[in-house]
Amino acid sequence: MLELRSALFTVLFYLSNALQMIFWTPVFFLMPRRDAWKVAKCWAYSHLWLQHVVCGTDYDFRGLDNLRPADNQLVAAKHQSAWETYTLILFFKDASYILKRILTYIPLFGWYLTKIKVVPIDRSRGKEALKSITRNALGHMRETERQVFIYPEGTRTRPGAEPLYKYGVVHLYDTLKVPVQPVALNSGLYWGRRSLLVRPGTIIMEFLPVIEPGLSKGAFAKRLETVIETASNRLIAEAAASSLPPPLARELVASGAVTPLDA
Repeated sequence: MLELRSALFTVLFYLSNALQMIFWTPVFFLMPRRDAWKVAKCWAYSHLWLQHVVCGTDYDFRGLDNLRPADNQLVAAKHQSAWETYTLILFFKDASYILKRILTYIPLFGWYLTKIKVVPIDRSRGKEALKSITRNALGHMRETERQVFIYPEGTRTRPGAEPLYKYGVVHLYDTLKVPVQPVALNSGLYWGRRSLLVRPGTIIMEFLPVIEPGLSKGAFAKRLETVIETASNRLIAEAAASSLPPPLARELVASGAVTPLDA
């Protein structure tokens, strides 16, 4: 049954993506950029609903009192699943993503990304790529109050995996001198990286206290990794302690990769 529901969700997810982009395209490109986010948020809500109905997934959003949805800031999130790529936008007024440039070349989807002014990155360019994303992010923030999303590890990771935070987020924090909103989650337990299975259960996303500008690079890097990893591991342990935990959560606690809540 899990395999059947997951396969159905996958088909409906991509079909919905295609149909919505075709449907909204004439309106989307006539809208001012800031209003265009309303279309993107409708798209995000529809996929949360679809996953809930087809796969039995529920959602728990915590730390909402830590949000500054309309301020200039970096949003540094743990990245375990495709789920957070569209869920995060629901909580911010005018967001932009740091993402691979190749995504902007995809027909329709790439046009949408260009319209909302994302920050594309070509990782093959090394230091020049870092200068480029810094310049683009700063330009967006000077234009208007914007929130720039970044995944500090650069890619989706398996829950409980050894963290490997990149220098990019540290450089942006030091250069842009804006607050950073850390985000923890446990989405990979239910819809993992490169997995076709989408499990029932409660995905938790937690917005942690904002890190203000002014820290040294080393102090910021240590604090960001500590707060995100500690909170994400706590959310994994919480899932393992539930009455019907996902298998991966049980495995992580049993292996000692994540500390049980009662330890």
